[in-house]
Amino acid sequence: MSKKPTILIVDDEKNTREGLARALTRQYHVLLAEHGEKALSLLEENTVDVVLSDIRMPGMDGLTLIQRILARAPQPICILLTAYGSIETAVEAMKRGAYHFLTKPVNLDELDLLLKRAMETRRMQQENRNLHEQLDKKFGLESIIGHSAPMQEVFEIIRQVAPARTTVLIQGESGTGKEMVAQAIHHLSPRAQQPFVAVHCAAFSQTLVESELFGHEKGAFTGAEERRKGRFELADGGSLFLDEISEIEPAVQVKILRVLEERRFERVGGADTIDVDVRLIAATNRHLEQMVSEKTFREDLYYRLHVVVINMPPLRDRKDDIPLLAQSFLRDFACENNRVVDGFTAEAMDTLLAYSWPGNVRELRNVVERMVVLSSHERLTVNDIPTSVRKATAVPLGVASAPTPAPASSLSLDEAEKQLIINALRANNNHRTKAAAQLGISRRTLHRKLNEYGLRHH
Repeated sequence: MSKKPTILIVDDEKNTREGLARALTRQYHVLLAEHGEKALSLLEENTVDVVLSDIRMPGMDGLTLIQRILARAPQPICILLTAYGSIETAVEAMKRGAYHFLTKPVNLDELDLLLKRAMETRRMQQENRNLHEQLDKKFGLESIIGHSAPMQEVFEIIRQVAPARTTVLIQGESGTGKEMVAQAIHHLSPRAQQPFVAVHCAAFSQTLVESELFGHEKGAFTGAEERRKGRFELADGGSLFLDEISEIEPAVQVKILRVLEERRFERVGGADTIDVDVRLIAATNRHLEQMVSEKTFREDLYYRLHVVVINMPPLRDRKDDIPLLAQSFLRDFACENNRVVDGFTAEAMDTLLAYSWPGNVRELRNVVERMVVLSSHERLTVNDIPTSVRKATAVPLGVASAPTPAPASSLSLDEAEKQLIINALRANNNHRTKAAAQLGISRRTLHRKLNEYGLRHH
């Protein structure tokens, strides 16, 4: 069997098909199809790396063909060819998942360079699939699916840092998949067979955090009726993930710093020193550097954490991944709920792409689940999208500063976060619990943010 990459050429013009085949056959294994149905049949029988398809063909056109191709797995890279090149056609092709767009007559040098780039992209996609296959799906790795450039950087850092013992700090907004990245690092590390223990620091009152992390002796405080091991002790030999580490008060930060430096601690109310071997992975959705300058986070702990930093991009900065994520969630929820749903209409996908996703991947996942469960169609339409999402993409929110998806990246991080909070409150009629849920944060964190940005009366 040939080790050459396989290219499928789909064109109703015999001369074009055979001419391209002659030009490519030295470097590639070439398959030919004169129409879309033949192409789909060949894809059932062969593993194809790249599809070169004409747009204007009798019966099924090229745009419909690539949409059907990309709905299956594994997905080849799709490049469209047309003698009727236009900006509108190119944009529509890209929306439907095309890798690139060339006009006829095809410049063979340009095609050669494009195919080389496409094969490199294909190689990277395969590496990412291999990375995912090494990890058990129960760890929710759909949260770190992505082919966009920002996510490629995240995957590369995961590969590099996983084998080490180095402390890792994961920064990013709520809902971007920080815990999934922490799990990936652990399960790709030599500690994979040892415990992965997660602590969501904002879920505990400050009086309980110390006991939760370090454990306590019987009688250490009112209600301590027996000795209890803390999370550091439970994670011995493995990894400890501290989510929202910024919520921990400075007095407890001192004890965390000691564990990082000396690998030892005492339980609350105890005198015995306990030695542990724990890899710490921390996460935050706040600016720790700013907190250091405000004296609300210890500078020495900040630098101890700030060894390897992974910045998780918000979904609005990786919109190329939205179709991939949405289709993945659709398949999962259709299977889970025994529903026959096979995709999104172009208008529905345009609406999902236009939305700013303040709750990030978590919010997209929840929206797709709702759409699948409530829809009565085989394809999800714009009417299946929650009203709050449709309204946010269809009309201004009533203030001059309200951002649209396009210029969001021009705002500073603080300005963008503030505006997202305002938008969520408006979309939920100032119901703070619902707004916090949409944003993917706790009500307590929302209250802190409202105070921080002077929005207490919203």
